[in-house]
Amino acid sequence: MEEPVYKRIAGELAGRITSGELAPGTRIPSTRQLMAAHGVAMATATRVITHLREQGLVAARPGIGTVVTGGPSLVPENDRARIVRTAIGIADAEGLGGLSMRRLAGALRMPTMSLYRYVADKDELVLLMMDQAMAEHPPPPHLTPGRDDWRVCVEGLARLQWSMYRRHKWLAQAVSFTRPPLAIHAMAHTEWTMRAIDEHGLSPGLQFQVAVMVANHVRGTAINLEAEAQAEQETGMTDSEWFQTQENRFAAVLATGRLPMMSRVLADEDYEFNLDILVEFGLQRLLDGLERLLR
Repeated sequence: MEEPVYKRIAGELAGRITSGELAPGTRIPSTRQLMAAHGVAMATATRVITHLREQGLVAARPGIGTVVTGGPSLVPENDRARIVRTAIGIADAEGLGGLSMRRLAGALRMPTMSLYRYVADKDELVLLMMDQAMAEHPPPPHLTPGRDDWRVCVEGLARLQWSMYRRHKWLAQAVSFTRPPLAIHAMAHTEWTMRAIDEHGLSPGLQFQVAVMVANHVRGTAINLEAEAQAEQETGMTDSEWFQTQENRFAAVLATGRLPMMSRVLADEDYEFNLDILVEFGLQRLLDGLERLLR
């Protein structure tokens, strides 16, 4: 069976890396450069880079691109925290889809099987990553539930969570409210919201539902962040730039006259819409409804 094109191209680059032609820290060709040099589609070029990442030969560096790795192992004995921080760095740059045990081992320059001395599997790794991200974003220290207004507290925590998801775009994929992970720092966010509304006559069960409702609004909107970042990485276009390329298609759809309300919105040059606006609008409406309930 003929070798897949992406493996052939990846093999050529791997040979240049192992021979020293491409030294550690050197940028490798981008997906667009691979497309031009080899006459392949974007999907094939993306698979080339993904294959090299899985082998631990290259890594994404925010603001730089994909570069060659190399050197001695970066993991001291029994240093699980270093592994978790490195995994978070990979997920921040490449998303959860770009994180695998092999990919992580390559970034740490250690055998893949050695990772299992520190974490049982990828599920445990992601749990540790999530808890670490939450630990870095504790509830607002300048606010105190029971002392400060409940709405100010809940609103402050929700905005902090949004900034956390903005920083770690993979995190919304890891969080679940149907099978919640037993991560102490994540659970502390829920506890904090429950304390903020504790003196308003709601049962503990209802307090819990309120905390999950607000957190799930923020997390549900944040789910779009990783897909947005991935699309920008693959196409090289921001959302606004992509919309500009679709103007003719939008115009053709709206010209049918079947969407008069949408036409009015899109015709308003002053109208602005993005995920930040969406999460803030929804948050305020939730708090408005919650205020009536707490009365």
